[in-house]
Amino acid sequence: MADDVTHLSLDGEMTIYRAADLKVTVLEALRKTRALEIDLSAVTELDTAGLQLLMLAKQTAAAEQRELRLVRHSPAVVEIFAMLDLGAFFGDTVLTHA
Repeated sequence: MADDVTHLSLDGEMTIYRAADLKVTVLEALRKTRALEIDLSAVTELDTAGLQLLMLAKQTAAAEQRELRLVRHSPAVVEIFAMLDLGAFFGDTVLTHA
């Protein structure tokens, strides 16, 4: 159902200091819907713990036949995704604007 999309906005640091709390938030939101759209526009920092959380969410979504979309990537997210060439993993095209 196209209308059955839950929107979740993440903000601030997606780092080791917040990863445990964010994991609960993201996985609970994912399990309550068929499709979850995560807005990353307000993410100011992304470290490996935050990246692992996004990867876990993507893998969980696939395993449970749910859809996960990452949208509105902040510059911090774009930088890490581009550096590690993760667009294909997440199935999205990360466009950078000069």
